Amino acid sequence: MDILQKTIITSRTWGEVFIFGIEGELSRRTYSSPTLSELVKTQLNLGRRRILIDFDKAHFVDSFGVGELTASYTSTQNLGGQFKVCRLPDSLLLVFRITQLDKIINVYRTEKAALEAFTDPRSPT
Repeated sequence: MDILQKTIITSRTWGEVFIFGIEGELSRRTYSSPTLSELVKTQLNLGRRRILIDFDKAHFVDSFGVGELTASYTSTQNLGGQFKVCRLPDSLLLVFRITQLDKIINVYRTEKAALEAFTDPRSPT
C-alpha cells in the first residue's frame, strides 16, 4: 500500500536570497496548501526578488509541479527578480530537459554555485 506524504516546503534566507527547499514530490497528488507559487508570490509581495528553489530532498515532479515552477518563475521575472533552482537529482534534471525548463530557468548543481550566481553580475538573471 502506497502511503501518500504531503509535499514539504521549507524556507530560509541567505542574505537577500530567499530559499525554498522541496522535500518529496512536487505533484498534484501530494501538494500542500499554500502551493509553491503562492509561497513565492508572498515573498515577492514582501519585496524579495531573489528566489532559489532547492530540490536536494525532492524525488518527483509531475505536470502540476512544472506548472508551479513556471508560475513562480513568471511571477518573479515580471517583477524584475531572479529565479533559480539547484541540486536537481538526475531524474528531475531529465524532466527539466524534456520540458525545456532548463532553457528558461537557471539550474545549478550545487547550492553554493546558485547563491554565487545571484551576486555575480555576469550571471544570467
